[in-house]
Amino acid sequence: MKTIILAVAEQELSEAIAYYNSECPGLGYELAIEAKESLARINSFPEAWPQFSRITRRCLINRFPYGILYRKNEDEIIVYAIMHLKRNPENWFKRLEKYLSERKDCPNR
Repeated sequence: MKTIILAVAEQELSEAIAYYNSECPGLGYELAIEAKESLARINSFPEAWPQFSRITRRCLINRFPYGILYRKNEDEIIVYAIMHLKRNPENWFKRLEKYLSERKDCPNR
């Protein structure tokens, strides 16, 4: 199954990796490994995690206070955010609405 990670989600992860590496050298790379493993689990079992909204699910990343907000379509997984769990979820809902409004082929708008 194809996985699409939005650029803004990649940026969130890059910033988190840089932050953790600045706090403790190498810790950010551990976050990157955990995120990659979480993405692999999502790809293998996309419906295993609970609904976060009507059309998204959230997989928690082991050891770190982050979750991966994603949606499974028939032939792809779209990652909308790699979100810190203490931040306002409204930011990600707005991003989701914007992304869906820009895609002509997305149902459930």
